[in-house]
Amino acid sequence: MEHWLPSRYLAFIACVVVCALAFSGWELGLGVRLVALASAVLVVVGLADLLQKRSTLRRNYPLICHVRFFFEYVRPMLRQYVVESDNEEVPFSHVQREVVKQRAKNMLDVRPFGSELDMYAERYEWLNHSIRPSRIDGHDFRIEVGAQCAAPYSASVFNISAMSFGAISPNAIRALNEGARRGRFYHDTGEGSLSAYHRENGGDIVWELGSGYFGACERAGVFSEARFVEKAVLEQVRMIEIKLSQGAKPGHGGVLPAPKVSAEIAATRGVAMGEDCISPARHSAFDTPEGLLQFVARLRELSGGKPTGFKLAVGHPWEWFGIAKAMTTTGILPDFIVVDGGEGGTGAAPLEFTDHVGAPLREALMLVHNTLVGLELRDRIRIGASGKVITALALARTLSIGADWCNAARGFMFALGCIQSQSCHTDRCPTGVATQDPSRWNKLDVPDKASRVANFHENTLRALKELLQAAGLEHPSELGPEHVIRRVSSNEVRSLAALYRFLEPGELLGDVVPEHAVFQRFWRVARPDSFAPPEELSARRRSKSR
Repeated sequence: MEHWLPSRYLAFIACVVVCALAFSGWELGLGVRLVALASAVLVVVGLADLLQKRSTLRRNYPLICHVRFFFEYVRPMLRQYVVESDNEEVPFSHVQREVVKQRAKNMLDVRPFGSELDMYAERYEWLNHSIRPSRIDGHDFRIEVGAQCAAPYSASVFNISAMSFGAISPNAIRALNEGARRGRFYHDTGEGSLSAYHRENGGDIVWELGSGYFGACERAGVFSEARFVEKAVLEQVRMIEIKLSQGAKPGHGGVLPAPKVSAEIAATRGVAMGEDCISPARHSAFDTPEGLLQFVARLRELSGGKPTGFKLAVGHPWEWFGIAKAMTTTGILPDFIVVDGGEGGTGAAPLEFTDHVGAPLREALMLVHNTLVGLELRDRIRIGASGKVITALALARTLSIGADWCNAARGFMFALGCIQSQSCHTDRCPTGVATQDPSRWNKLDVPDKASRVANFHENTLRALKELLQAAGLEHPSELGPEHVIRRVSSNEVRSLAALYRFLEPGELLGDVVPEHAVFQRFWRVARPDSFAPPEELSARRRSKSR
């Protein structure tokens, strides 16, 4: 029986039999007719499964294979809403998403009964408090960037991270920018250029230039000074940020899938409609650390003296050290550096890059901070940080290990209504945030969502103020690694100051390299005139047969 009629075909055969019987009894009434029509549809689907050649599974399991496809489709939703625990971060926990929603809607965000976290589990962290709490009048904490520039900028300590028009929708851009205007914080354009939607509401803009130089290019990847000046001198543009790499896909270049490259985006970026929009993996305007800093200086001049810096995800240590050394050889300093952690989000990236390329935020941030401290440049260069920072505690912890401010993308997406469906790359975002389908993004109400963006920012900073008061501090800049304690085993805890090696001011200026593994290995061999690896590593690579 199995040989000539495998059991996997029984569902299809049963539908054929039911269909034949139902049509033969068509005159018996409406119920039989409905059964006939429904079974006929199933028979057509089964025949399509058997006749197509693209899917072996469908040919071998007609009809019943669709049960698997259905559960494969709903699995992420079932996991998110039914299976996973409140504190399971994949990538953001229910608790994290809920606190954003509560703060965005001005709802009560307190918890009853007690913590659900295991405080004796390894890596549990807490913030030490003071017996003498401080009293802070306001929560609009700010950091001055580019004090030596002609047009310095007073930045909030919490801002909207880079999200390009194209990755997110026109109405999402409008709501984010209006929220930024109301809350007096900045909105990073992402590398997809400064669009008309960024400019409608007048919120502060940080214009990010990636390797495609979109909005400032003769053609994709070729920088144009004239086109850069057109946008850079706009009053709304407060700072210029050169994107060297992104935490979610460092060394890969930006990816905007073809379904999301509309005619409008193609015109804005200067690319072909209906094709994947892929930024070059490297810049054409410079190819050395010193060249990068000269480009920074040129953009600062062209913009009329606006703070100019760069964003990077830390990879090869000698490359970052080369940039740092170039600051001393050229005398050119960026006004700020944004460190993007490997845990950062994206609209689309290969799995291997998302999961396994680039240093996580903590290690990357501490390396950049330590280097600038060791060169006695830290007080002249501001540091921003991004990578899964959406709560006041995450903000405080990141500031404590070297950042001056933090940026968030997905936190503000949650404020817009994002439900973490993880369909950003399909152009079928259910909430109209990450799509270019007008039938979807038109449903996103800009005034309502702008209020939520502003509320989320304000309530997060209010929570940060309460943490600072509990710690007896006056400003986020006073946070240090001694304030954060981490459990390293069930019976042992350490402050971050004790767990990590923090350099002293000027420690890299002498002949002795600090007792720090990365500096010991790569500081002396890093070059300000080249991103090339040290000769020892090059020789090792050449020793391999090809």
